[in-house]
Amino acid sequence: MARLPGPFLCGTLLGLLCLNAPGLAVEVKVPTEPLSLPVGKTAELVCSYSTSVGNNFALEWSFVQPGKPISASHPILYFTSGHLYPTGSKAERASLLQNPPTGGVATLKLVDVRPSDTGTYLCHVNNPPDFYTNGLGLINLTVLVPPSSPSCSQSGTAFVGGSAALRCSSSQGAPKPVYSWVRLGSFPTPSPGSMVQDEVSGQLILTNLSLTSSGTYRCVATNQMGTASCELTLSVTGPSEGRVAGTLIGVLLGVLLLSVAVFCLIRFQKERNKTPKETYGGSDLREDAVAPGVSEQASPKADSRRGLLERSLSATTTKSASTATTTKSRLPMIMTSPIPEDEGGYQ
Repeated sequence: MARLPGPFLCGTLLGLLCLNAPGLAVEVKVPTEPLSLPVGKTAELVCSYSTSVGNNFALEWSFVQPGKPISASHPILYFTSGHLYPTGSKAERASLLQNPPTGGVATLKLVDVRPSDTGTYLCHVNNPPDFYTNGLGLINLTVLVPPSSPSCSQSGTAFVGGSAALRCSSSQGAPKPVYSWVRLGSFPTPSPGSMVQDEVSGQLILTNLSLTSSGTYRCVATNQMGTASCELTLSVTGPSEGRVAGTLIGVLLGVLLLSVAVFCLIRFQKERNKTPKETYGGSDLREDAVAPGVSEQASPKADSRRGLLERSLSATTTKSASTATTTKSRLPMIMTSPIPEDEGGYQ
C-alpha cells in the first residue's frame, strides 16, 4: 500500500483547519431582489458581512452601469485603516449607514437618487488572512422616472384611400413607457382592421383613409410612475385636392427645368462670345475666294479666267503706255518745223 508523503499530508490537514477556523472566511449577504426607487428619494443598499474585524479589514463600494461587465466598475467609497474615503461622481451623495462599519453592517446610503444612478452596486469586504471567499455582493438598483412629455409626428401626406403613420416617443421614462393612441371628439374610432398600433415603439398606422378619418389623435405614454400625452391633427386630402396638389408640383418642376435650360443657354452664349472670330467688310472681295456652293474642282477654271484677266489688263496698260510715248515723240517735231511765210507778207 502506497504511503502519503509527510509534507503533503500536513498541508492537507492545515487547509482543513483553516477552512473550519472561525474568522478566516468572509461571508457577504445582500438582498436577492432588485431595488426600485422613485427619482429624488434616498436609497439604502443593504449589505451585511460576517468576519472578525481586525487591523486588515477593508470595505469597498463600487458601481457599474447597466450592460457593462463588473470589471468596468467605478469606486464610490473606501473604508480602510479606520477611515472612510468617498470618491467618484457620487462622493457627495454617498455615505455608510453605520460608520465605522463594525458589527457586520456595511449598508450604503445614497441620497437624491437620479436616473444615472440606475445600475449594479458591488459590496466588497476583505479581511486578510481570508483567502477562501471573495466577500462580494451585488445589488441592482433601478431609479423610477415618470414619462416625459412625448413628441407626436406624422410621416407623409394623407390622401383618400391611402395610409398614414403617426409616431409618438418620450425621451425619458423608467421603466420604459408603453404607448396608446385614441381619437378625440365625437367621430367614431377607426375600425381595428384599419388601425394598427405598436405599444412599444409608439407607432400608429391608419389604412384605407377617408375624409372622416380627419381629426385629432392623442398619444398617451404610461409607466408605473405616471402618464404623459401629446396630440396631433390629421387632415385627409380629397381626390380633387390631390389632383390640384399634383398639378402644382408638376408646374413647379416645369418652371425649375425651364430655369435650368435658360441658365445653360445664357452661359453657352457667353462662352461663345468670348471666342474671337475673323470678320470681313462688305466691300472686301478676295480674288481667290470660292463662291458658296462651288466645290474645289472649279478652282482650275477660276485660275484660267484670272490669267486671261491679268493678260488683258497688261495688254491694255502696254498699249496706253505706247500711245503716250508716240504722242510725246511727235510733239517736238511739230514745234521745230519752220513756219511758212505768207505770200503776201514781208521778207
